[in-house]
Amino acid sequence: VLNRVVTKTSSHISQYIDLLSDIVISAPLILLENSSKVIEAFDHLSYLSLSTVQGLLKAVQPLLKISVSMKDSLILVLRKAMFSSQLDSRKSAVAGFLLLLKNFKLLGSLTYSQCSQTVTASQVQVDVHMCHNASANEALCLEILGSLKRCLSQQSDVRLMLYEGLFDVLRRNSQLANTILQTLLSQLNRYYELEEDLLPPLKLESCITTQGGQIYLQEPLAHLLSCIQNCLAWYEQSLLQGGNGNYDEEDNEDSFQHDLEEQLDSITRRMIKSELEDFELDKSADFSLTSNVGIKNNIYAVLVMGVFEVLIEYNFINSNYSTNRFEDVISLFNRYHKLSELLKEKSGKGKSLSSNKTKSLLTLSFVSSLLTALFRDNAQSHEESLSILRSNNEFMRYTVNMALQKIQQLEETGHADGPDGQNIERTFKYLCDITRVLLWRYTSIPSAVEESGKKEKGRTISLLCLEGLLRIFNTMQHRYQNKIQQFFSAIDVTSDGEEEQEIVNITEKAAFHIRQFQRSLVTQLSGDEEDFNSKEAQLLVSILSTLSRLLEPTSEQFAQMLTWTIKICKENNLEDVQFCKGLMSMLFSLYVLRKSPVSLLQELSRDVHSRLGDIDQDIEIEEQSHFAMVNSKTAAPTVVQLILSQVEKVLEEVDWLIIKLKAQLSSDRVLSDESSQGSTTREPVEKAIILQLGTLLTAFHELIQTSIPSGGCVDILLKEMGKIYNILTSLVKYYIHGYTTNAAHLPARFEKLVKLSGSHLTPQCYAFITYVQNIQNETMSFGGGAEKKKDKKEMASITAATARVLRETKPVPNLIFAIEQYEKFLIHLTKKSKVNLMQYMKLSTSRDFRINAATLDAALQEQEEGDVQQDGNDGDAQSNTAADENREPKKKRRKR
Repeated sequence: VLNRVVTKTSSHISQYIDLLSDIVISAPLILLENSSKVIEAFDHLSYLSLSTVQGLLKAVQPLLKISVSMKDSLILVLRKAMFSSQLDSRKSAVAGFLLLLKNFKLLGSLTYSQCSQTVTASQVQVDVHMCHNASANEALCLEILGSLKRCLSQQSDVRLMLYEGLFDVLRRNSQLANTILQTLLSQLNRYYELEEDLLPPLKLESCITTQGGQIYLQEPLAHLLSCIQNCLAWYEQSLLQGGNGNYDEEDNEDSFQHDLEEQLDSITRRMIKSELEDFELDKSADFSLTSNVGIKNNIYAVLVMGVFEVLIEYNFINSNYSTNRFEDVISLFNRYHKLSELLKEKSGKGKSLSSNKTKSLLTLSFVSSLLTALFRDNAQSHEESLSILRSNNEFMRYTVNMALQKIQQLEETGHADGPDGQNIERTFKYLCDITRVLLWRYTSIPSAVEESGKKEKGRTISLLCLEGLLRIFNTMQHRYQNKIQQFFSAIDVTSDGEEEQEIVNITEKAAFHIRQFQRSLVTQLSGDEEDFNSKEAQLLVSILSTLSRLLEPTSEQFAQMLTWTIKICKENNLEDVQFCKGLMSMLFSLYVLRKSPVSLLQELSRDVHSRLGDIDQDIEIEEQSHFAMVNSKTAAPTVVQLILSQVEKVLEEVDWLIIKLKAQLSSDRVLSDESSQGSTTREPVEKAIILQLGTLLTAFHELIQTSIPSGGCVDILLKEMGKIYNILTSLVKYYIHGYTTNAAHLPARFEKLVKLSGSHLTPQCYAFITYVQNIQNETMSFGGGAEKKKDKKEMASITAATARVLRETKPVPNLIFAIEQYEKFLIHLTKKSKVNLMQYMKLSTSRDFRINAATLDAALQEQEEGDVQQDGNDGDAQSNTAADENREPKKKRRKR
């Protein structure tokens, strides 16, 4: 197992690490007997990826507490890695040291209820808190902290890793608070301007270094401040909970705490006073990434914005709902917002670092608390101070935006930045709190009311709330599947904080929330077309689609959802392509869970034919409308593509069933005695296949008579036509095989299917091929026929059109070959079954060369008329000459 972990650096090795962890827990003595193997694996740490190192050390961590030699070997390896020339090796060393600090606790450390992990929860039971171990642990931890201090002079990535890990160390080994706070204070002092009058309060120049003509970030100052702020907040809270009796050096620690708080307050005051010009980041500054000055300004801007965010969180947490503190929060935000807008403006003109969204330094717990305070805090004593924050609409929107960013990170990676970001229970709790707020905000303040107040740049708060809810519902289904019941219980807005609701019916809860969003969508659709908010409607449909996946397909609620969706599609005629796509996709996803969608596809195909017209312009189509959502704007390509994608799924299922029938036929042949019983079991499947294909043929009959504009739809339609002929051929082969083995007969339904394909599909198929090629010829002649010189844009458009034509004509030969193969095997089946199936087939007319009968007749008739007219005019004038010239010479008599 260790060899696999060490050698498989490029592939996924999580399963081997999990296995090793299980071995450590279940059989630690065996591993201790073979400790040399583990120590040998440590020697490879500097060559492994960071994630592998972290997984390996977590797995073997219980052994380190009972094996001194193993622990000492690891520390030696990590020390060497700390001075490695490879950046990843140094990061691995930091990760290893932090893990040791978290797990070798000192006597008297406060316990933290949320820190237990699966690895530590079931460790080997060894008492590491006995007196003789406590002193050894203290020496070890101080030694490791001394090694980690060397990181503070290394690259920003190494420092960043240390800052992100120190808070967890402090939380789980609180006796180290003195050393950690002292280390952080001394590091901050290197960048802090002591004089109160100096603006800005931080030495940003020292945070940047130049190497080989390129500019790099040396000190992630905002992350340092974030680490200090988090450590201070937890330390103060632990003092309140645990009292001061646990600490031997209260005075020193209080002085560190006091110094750090004073410095943070001073930085806050001076950052509020500082203008962008003080950072040399005004409108005249260069933010392009092509010059060193521009790169430096981008790094400065990201640093300053990070500092503003950390200070916003610090002042809010320490505010105790003080009016002055909240005024500071808004002042800090205004500075942050001004710089953010400047970066957006500059990034519009050219590339800048802000184009790649920088991660917010706000913690998930703070975002959750701030959202709850802004939208759900009704306490009378807080009203005055909170009104300062609530009156700033940009700040409100910024808060929801940050929540959205955190949710997105959870959705994509399964964890969030900052404290508790890796703790599944904590992140789940914060996610539930955020959901409650977003749900309440969206349902209590209609978006129409919000928009009527004043027009805002960007998305409204309601839209942001909807997007957040969509991401949360997706995240719950992908990341927290086993907690969905708890989730619905926790987000119940009516039960403020009631924890235990043991039996929660997921279908009923999902249906309850579905009804809420259905009402919102109906309100959108029932208003004037001018008031229709396309983006909101699309988000609502996406949320309904996501929540509908939680409904039991056999339940009454699911049936109601399907009926409601069909009704919406039938009654609403909106020319919004994206909304139509979302709604129709939801309709198909619901419909297929109850029954086959072929009848639905047939109706939609008729609607498309009716809306787009026939390929023969002289034919008038009867006006049909099953679904109002299908109109001239949405029919092609949106609805046609959705129909064809669904057709493909149905054809795959039918193909699979035919393969299964063939396998059954072969097995029945082996067991000839049971062949009659086998045929009876096959008949229902045969019937289902023929019915599916028959309905699909009628749907295709409509589509291939439709005047579909040139584009991707034509290409897909031709390919699907080829597939349906291939599947018909497979079915014919199945019956041929059945007659060969005397195990199957030809049902009347199949004859009808063949007749339908010969009368409704093949002739129209050839007509559609002609129509497609005519369109393509027009496109080619339009592009290449002109003699005048063309500019580059025209030539590019002509080249694109030609490429599209070539792409669309590619499936035509495959389709013709599929038709011919189908007819070929029908002839074979006719001979086998003695049933004339070819009577329904007409002669093929599409080849590389082909004669269009109607065009030929017209041309011949025109030529004959021309010849008759010419003969009449020339007959009188040249009669003699013509007679002499045309007279046949006398034949010579042969001698006898």
